[in-house]
Amino acid sequence: MRDERDYSLLSHNTFGIDARCRRYVEYASVDEAQMVASMLREAECPFLIIGAGSNLLLTKDFEGIVVRSSLRGISLMEHNGEALLRCGSGETWDDVVAWTVERGFADMVNLSLIPGDVGASAVQNIGAYGSEVCQLIEEVHAVEIATGQRQIIKAQECRYAYRDSRFKHEWSKQWLITHVVYRLSRSTQPNIEYGNIRAELERRGTASPTPQQLRAVIIDIRRSKLPDPMQLGNAGSFFTNPIVSRDKYDQLAAAYPQMPHYYIDEEHEKIPAGWMIEQCGWKGRSLGRAAVHDKQALVLVNLGGASGQDIVDLCDAIRRDVAHQFGIDLIPEVNIV
Repeated sequence: MRDERDYSLLSHNTFGIDARCRRYVEYASVDEAQMVASMLREAECPFLIIGAGSNLLLTKDFEGIVVRSSLRGISLMEHNGEALLRCGSGETWDDVVAWTVERGFADMVNLSLIPGDVGASAVQNIGAYGSEVCQLIEEVHAVEIATGQRQIIKAQECRYAYRDSRFKHEWSKQWLITHVVYRLSRSTQPNIEYGNIRAELERRGTASPTPQQLRAVIIDIRRSKLPDPMQLGNAGSFFTNPIVSRDKYDQLAAAYPQMPHYYIDEEHEKIPAGWMIEQCGWKGRSLGRAAVHDKQALVLVNLGGASGQDIVDLCDAIRRDVAHQFGIDLIPEVNIV
């Protein structure tokens, strides 16, 4: 088990904020997770559970214990075309996607190149291009912090919703995730109708892509829109795309006939937050050393030397303008600490 004091979190957040914590611990096995749970019960200070830091904005030093999983391992049990994939919570998410694609599974391919760890996939309910990971999660294995006991949590208990789960709310201090089990199928047909995937496939002359071909397309699309955190600090999509009532959508569609939208159900539509931010004139603009990316308005970036509070100030300014123009309160997807 790794255990460090007065530790810099610079390498643990993709915004590139050099905040520190009083103590940093990593668990690399279930037994070590149980040891960490005992430590957290006995400690008289707050604690924060993180993943790879790709969905984290630090605004100050953390006066407590920061916990991360480095538990690795991927195993597959397959029978008659159906499979259960068991992954350690410290595995890099995109490595897992690549691992499944190499073996001919298309279930995860739309989630290619999403940054972060396996454990965070179950917390955040990551999603992209019409897919969400909750559609694949079978169960989550975890250690209960209050008791140190190992537990298996079924997906239906997690109350998954758009970019949401109980792990983000009442369970945020309750569990140390050790493994996530996903259900895969060789008969899965990936969604290629979302966004500009179909158009890019046609441009390449690929009508019926293999999982490998589709992964290559999705990676290229994401890279064309999203900045590399190693070059420009960011946490990907900063806001969730709001889901609005049918009445609210009709009102906005009458005022903005060209507004993009995505059908959810008879009562709801999803409106791209990036489009609204762009309509408010924020795309490519900066506020001090914090800025809105010039290729994707949903992404806030650190131009170099920005503090976490600088990013928050930009976030607040954008939210005020969008609320004023569209009557919608944008909700940050990033965990602000």
